[in-house]
Amino acid sequence: MDLGIRGKRALVCASSKGLGRGCAEALAEAGVDLVMNARGEEALMSAAEQIAEAHGVKITPVAADITSEEGRAKVLEAAGDIDILVNNAGGPPPGIWSDWEREDFIKALDANMLTPIALIKALVPAMMERGWGRVVNITSQSVRAPIPALGLSNAARTGLTGYVAGTSRQVAEKGVTINNLLPGIHATDRADALDTGVSKAQGISMDEARTRREATIPVRRYGTPAEFGATCAYLCSVHAGFIVGQNLLHDGGGTNLTV
Repeated sequence: MDLGIRGKRALVCASSKGLGRGCAEALAEAGVDLVMNARGEEALMSAAEQIAEAHGVKITPVAADITSEEGRAKVLEAAGDIDILVNNAGGPPPGIWSDWEREDFIKALDANMLTPIALIKALVPAMMERGWGRVVNITSQSVRAPIPALGLSNAARTGLTGYVAGTSRQVAEKGVTINNLLPGIHATDRADALDTGVSKAQGISMDEARTRREATIPVRRYGTPAEFGATCAYLCSVHAGFIVGQNLLHDGGGTNLTV
């Protein structure tokens, strides 16, 4: 399927690896020029070079912490006009409700709620003026079904979900869609970190921790960044203009919901 976005320009945050890189790869395959952002310059430059060589698109890598005001300013200055925004940032650490203090919640809100909101406010007005735009926020399955160990993420990402629910319906008439893509467990560094926590807490091997988690997923495996990226690219396509303010689970059926 031709996604109809060849020649568009996308900003993909936290895209040197994991789900962000999966999204960058899929958009590049569709012919989209990229502004790629990540904190680690070495990994970012390597990813940008590989994607550009594989797909022949123009890539502007910007090493910066997108969750800081200085980092966002650096990225936005380099980005220029953006047609597609993929918001993404690493999730806060796991724990239990008694572990977290006010400062922990502020950090989580800054990274996983206020940063994507700031980028939406910075880039969507110009999309509206041009009459076309796409925003995909990578959030979490936890906004549909809270995960006890991820209370910081539950809170911050659910806040973003509420913001998007209202905002998306105010900008849609200008040809701009905003949607959320909700990953379950995927084969990324985040999964490794979570499995490490389970391994240590339960005194089991990493392989056993992964096997037990896979058993809770109907497809009996972790997702891949490539299939996640393909879903993101579709939401960014010309075919997704009638999808507004939605929370699309990408979790292998792991979130047990009726609607």
